[in-house]
Amino acid sequence: MTITVNGTDSQLGRGGSVRDLLTTMGLPDKGIAVAIDGMVVPRSRWDTVLDDGAAVEIVTAVQGG
Repeated sequence: MTITVNGTDSQLGRGGSVRDLLTTMGLPDKGIAVAIDGMVVPRSRWDTVLDDGAAVEIVTAVQGG
């Protein structure tokens, strides 16, 4: 299925969850925030299955000043 991640189309297998997407992208499970279709998804709900056409935004925390 096709989803949009930070404005770029990406492929993910049907039934793929937020956690599956993050693993596929090689992202850590800490220091990031995820939103699906404009709604923030808490880490406790990262097993949420993504729908075809979902718009996912992933923001990573950056330390510095």
